Amino acid sequence: MWIKIVRGFCTETNRQRLLDRIIRVDHAGELGAARIYAGQLFILRQRPLAMTIQHMKEQEEVHLKTFENMARKYRVRPTIMTPVWNVAGFLLGAGTALLGPKAAMACTVAVEEVIGQHYNNQIRELILDGEEHHKELLETIGKFRDEELEHHDIGLKHHALETQFYGAMKTIIQFGCKGAIWISERF
Repeated sequence: MWIKIVRGFCTETNRQRLLDRIIRVDHAGELGAARIYAGQLFILRQRPLAMTIQHMKEQEEVHLKTFENMARKYRVRPTIMTPVWNVAGFLLGAGTALLGPKAAMACTVAVEEVIGQHYNNQIRELILDGEEHHKELLETIGKFRDEELEHHDIGLKHHALETQFYGAMKTIIQFGCKGAIWISERF
């Protein structure tokens, strides 16, 4: 009998750790994405692309609010890097937008590709832990992943691949995103 109690406790403890990690990093990621689009909009607000960026920003803000609510519900603290990601996201968005609309969309493609892969990895991890325990989170992440991939495709449609030094820009941005994910999962 004691073994069942201990095994159940360990499973619940591990499950809470999994939720902490996923909700913390996804909250951080959605904050970063909303701030990237805010930075892009700040620079490109008078360009035809502004309405498209505004739409993506609004979706990211819904994602952010959802993870803020989940963080409260599951008592997950945000990453200690929140102030850094807030500023870094805005600067990345504004910085790439200063290079032009195509560069801003190259940033979008780079970021959303990493996030799509990241969400797919989380979905696999949650299913392995027991789909029945994570229905709400699986549904949320699946929906948000689809919207992030839509943003990726919007970036491609708006000539992201035509950006000068696209390959280098994509590599650098994705390296930064993966680093931010690693840090936010742990701290």
